[in-house]
Amino acid sequence: MIRKHGSARWQGELKTGTGHVSTESGVLNDQPYGFNTRFEGKSGTNPEELIGAAHAGCFSMALSMILGEHNLTADSIDTRATVNLEEKDGGFTITKVHLDVTAKIPGASEEQFREAANTAKENCPVSKLLNAEITMDANLA
Repeated sequence: MIRKHGSARWQGELKTGTGHVSTESGVLNDQPYGFNTRFEGKSGTNPEELIGAAHAGCFSMALSMILGEHNLTADSIDTRATVNLEEKDGGFTITKVHLDVTAKIPGASEEQFREAANTAKENCPVSKLLNAEITMDANLA
């Protein structure tokens, strides 16, 4: 079993408080976040963009693996995950993630690409974790 961790520290009230997130690898080390970076568009990180980055990275790796199972290797896979946070039933929930994928895969047909992309979308570990609608636009360049 592989185990990784991230951590967060929050101080103060919701709207005026501040937090910091860190990752085990140190790539993020006490990166500030707060209400203003999450809900008001201020500069800084937030949980939704971190989930988006994790989902985009996980999906891209899964797609690469699936392509390899069909003796195909991508020159590039570019994935952007847009995470929707909505107010529902008196609270907030992540309702949807949309993946925008563009890949260059020498020798791949459109059908092979779409099948591999859909399989990756359904089966990457982050997709399986999220309890949200996951949609995708996939383009073979």
